[in-house]
Amino acid sequence: MRNDALRWTDGVILIDKPRGISSQKAVTMVKHAVHADKAGHTGTLDPIATGLLAVCLGEATKYSQDLFNADKTYIATMLFGVKTDSGDSEGKVIARTQDFPPLLLDHFDAQLQNIVPRFLGKISQVPPMYSAIKRDGKPLYAYAREGEMFDLEAREVTITHLEILSAIWPVAVMKVSCSKGTYIRSLINDMGDALACGAHMTELRRTQIGHLKIEDAHSIEQVAQLQEMMEVDSLITHVPALVLEHHLALRLKMGQRIHLRDAIVDAAPDILNAPILRIYHLQETSRQFMGLVDVKNEVLHPKRLLATDRLEHVLEQSFIPHSLMIDTSIKHHLQNSHF
Repeated sequence: MRNDALRWTDGVILIDKPRGISSQKAVTMVKHAVHADKAGHTGTLDPIATGLLAVCLGEATKYSQDLFNADKTYIATMLFGVKTDSGDSEGKVIARTQDFPPLLLDHFDAQLQNIVPRFLGKISQVPPMYSAIKRDGKPLYAYAREGEMFDLEAREVTITHLEILSAIWPVAVMKVSCSKGTYIRSLINDMGDALACGAHMTELRRTQIGHLKIEDAHSIEQVAQLQEMMEVDSLITHVPALVLEHHLALRLKMGQRIHLRDAIVDAAPDILNAPILRIYHLQETSRQFMGLVDVKNEVLHPKRLLATDRLEHVLEQSFIPHSLMIDTSIKHHLQNSHF
């Protein structure tokens, strides 16, 4: 194995982001802990929010966008009867509902359950002013802090699951799964308007991003004790995989196109019909991830491959048993690391 492989920190670490720090701050803490050259994440959490943050290191940053677009699941706590300018508990109160219909007070849970269907499926949602959406290169929250507000256009988002977990006036907790670009604060605001009493978010916890789950996450403090991180391709396991023999892997590494029928003998339908594939190199009993290819007219086109030095290492060393591979091990980076 080449010595330069020892310097690589390529992989994914799932963390449970605590409340009070930004997603970028959490990423920076992990990056420094494992001495990675590059780091990113698969979707921002507001400082008020907690939960699952997938930190991508090294070559894994190339595939972060694939999960950035994935559906996400949240547990949200809502306070009804009060609206804030930001839609959460950190904003300024802009409205309070003093008198509530007895039906709402006595049958709060039932009233909430009744409005759930109108928020399922494709819905129109106006983003909050306190958001990172940019206007003329400037985030909306910057305008809002300066007292400048805009009438924002509604966007179409998809709510695939919405379940009221508990509701005792004036607090309710819900579980929601939604598409990229959905603002839970806006959803809660709209639910409050639907009950004619207003509402805002007091807590938000992300529990799932695509196939990644909070149960597999670590606290930031635990990162320094981790022995291994998740593989680079753990972000894209939903993409069908194709294993190439050595001579075809070499051609792909050089940027050459490969005909699909030259690469497979007996392929499953998901491979034959897929527009994009994960590619692996096979030599003896080992298979190593190389990257992604587009499939156009049954021809494989390199799309997002690992860096050249990583590919050369894969092609030279893929016969080494996986238990001896250390490209995705961070043990050697952590022996003297601390926060």
